[in-house]
Amino acid sequence: MNILYILWSRTTGIYLRSRKWGLVCTAFCLVMLFCSACNSTTGTDASATPTPERVNGFGTKSNHTHSLLVFPNGTLLVATHYGIFRSADSGKTWKIVAAGPNQLMQGLMSYSLVVSPLNPQRLYVVGSAAVANPQGTPGLYTSVDQGQTWKLASGLTQLGNIYLAAPGNDNPDEVFVYLNTLGALGLKVSMDGGEHFSTPGTLPFGSLASLLAVPGTPGLLLASGTGGIARSTDGGAHWQLLKGIDGPVMGGMTTAGPGSPIYASGDAGIYASKDAGQTFTLVNSQASYNELTSPRSQPQVVYGKTATRVYRSVDGGHTWNPLPPIRINMQNLAVDPTNASQLYLTLNYPTEVYRYSQESGSWSSLTPRP
Repeated sequence: MNILYILWSRTTGIYLRSRKWGLVCTAFCLVMLFCSACNSTTGTDASATPTPERVNGFGTKSNHTHSLLVFPNGTLLVATHYGIFRSADSGKTWKIVAAGPNQLMQGLMSYSLVVSPLNPQRLYVVGSAAVANPQGTPGLYTSVDQGQTWKLASGLTQLGNIYLAAPGNDNPDEVFVYLNTLGALGLKVSMDGGEHFSTPGTLPFGSLASLLAVPGTPGLLLASGTGGIARSTDGGAHWQLLKGIDGPVMGGMTTAGPGSPIYASGDAGIYASKDAGQTFTLVNSQASYNELTSPRSQPQVVYGKTATRVYRSVDGGHTWNPLPPIRINMQNLAVDPTNASQLYLTLNYPTEVYRYSQESGSWSSLTPRP
């Protein structure tokens, strides 16, 4: 059997696959170059003279997205390299709520924007330097009003570089972070909104791609990465590697809510679990996506994307059909939790936001004018 390699950057969204060592090395170099640019402390806007012209309400051509959240009440949040943007009216109007001029997190890029499954008002986001000498403090930030206001929970001096954040399922103040420099010991948990952290246990593999706290079952966690998928029933203190997973699972995991199927995208294709992650079945060996999302209203519906196309399944991931093309540089995908026909997509360079309606079968722009 040919070896399949996957290189995944949670921050940039690059997802590359190759069966040849030469192509793997080339792809790896491209990912590293892209990540270096995204994590640069100089920043395009900081060094440019004169100041780059804004191309839309999200900023300049260099701006790009890292995370997208969609709420049933019409609230949208987009975490970008240069600011966190919020809309309270389904994308008709937008406001920069953090990391803008004279705001908290000024000079920081924001990524790994997540929401507690127990309280839609409690959000977490990671901030890292986007320009030289940022005024904001890099670290983990939190909001208790669905992203309208933010505060620093923990700085990097306490934690170190954060690769990803994930909400817990014990209480809204539970949040996990993963420090990839620590490998298998890099998973940390806080029970007080990110102010203090401890190490719950040792991961079964040294590179974590995603962490899912299964809604409705406190302490039940699923971790995916280079070693496949692992399951914990005690909040990460102990882990069991799941059998039947062929190769890395770097495309992430998603579920619509308590009792719903759990979907994962990996080396071998699309997996689904109907028993809270005890077992996973390979439901499609021909598809592999770098992001998945499923609505609470119809858990058999699941969307996935590559860098250039979005796909939809209505039978739990068994079959997939492409949505109308829009253009390349696709980044984040999120479906309306209560309306499976409304899908949201962010694009990069410059940042743009689009909504797809199943009824009309077309994309419409939600990108604000300059």
